[in-house]
Amino acid sequence: MKPPLTLQLVWEKDLVFGGRSGAASITLDSAGQSGPSPVQALAFALAGCMGMDVVYILRKGRHELRGLGIELTAERAQEDPHRVVAVDIRFAVTGDVPDAQVQRAVGLSHEKYCSVWHSMRRDIRLKTSFTVTAAST
Repeated sequence: MKPPLTLQLVWEKDLVFGGRSGAASITLDSAGQSGPSPVQALAFALAGCMGMDVVYILRKGRHELRGLGIELTAERAQEDPHRVVAVDIRFAVTGDVPDAQVQRAVGLSHEKYCSVWHSMRRDIRLKTSFTVTAAST
């Protein structure tokens, strides 16, 4: 059974909080200066979750993955609470990996495995795309 996630946040100054969860620590800053804002942290979490899924799936399939870059753009509502309403994630794969396998890995992450995505609202539009660049030897 997966244990519950616990964390502690402590207000440090202005709108800056220091947080800890297990051995991990983070600074959250509404202005995005001392650390990511809460929404930036959410975007990092989504990109990281899907990226880790893609790496895991491709490596498990014994593909020659040499690198993975991720760019995420999140569109936010213009009115309060300025929530995320659409996300575009672009994966840049380096290595000798067939396009079909990258598409499969991204699809599995989105549809089944990414716990961050599945914790978000269902009405958020998600667009994914990828490029594959063969590794130079």
